[in-house]
Amino acid sequence: MDILKIQEQASACMETLLDAAHLAPGSLVVIGCSTSEVIGKKIGSESSPQAAEAIFKGILPLIEKNKLHLAAQCCEHLNRALVVERETAEKFGFDPVTVIPVREAGGSWATHVYSQFKHPVVVENLNGHLAYAGIDIGETCIGMHLRPVGVMVRMADPYIGEARV
Repeated sequence: MDILKIQEQASACMETLLDAAHLAPGSLVVIGCSTSEVIGKKIGSESSPQAAEAIFKGILPLIEKNKLHLAAQCCEHLNRALVVERETAEKFGFDPVTVIPVREAGGSWATHVYSQFKHPVVVENLNGHLAYAGIDIGETCIGMHLRPVGVMVRMADPYIGEARV
């Protein structure tokens, strides 16, 4: 697993999405990620904290630079709930739930994001404030959190690690 390459691919995907979506500052962006798929394994089989960290490092600077709100999707063990900053939950009126993602229930991606946010909370859903854009890394089914009639963005490199984007 080439961690630097994963970070670079994540950053490139985020840049492509931002170029195509023309998101306004303050917009929600959902990122779902199977780190198992990123390292070439079956979804849900070998969660990788290292891959999660690399993807986070590739994406977060662009989220911050563009003043966006990141919502990191948990795995199906937590009903695809989302990790957001408390400020985001308050701004959009999301109801936090009492759960903390872990590698085995939530996945490495959500767990890493939770550990890196300043004031993380988990919300069950986006309460009608569906995201304008998102990246689905490894076919994690983020569609439930996106606005209807989404437009797919073709990535120059449609992979992050071994996971399709």
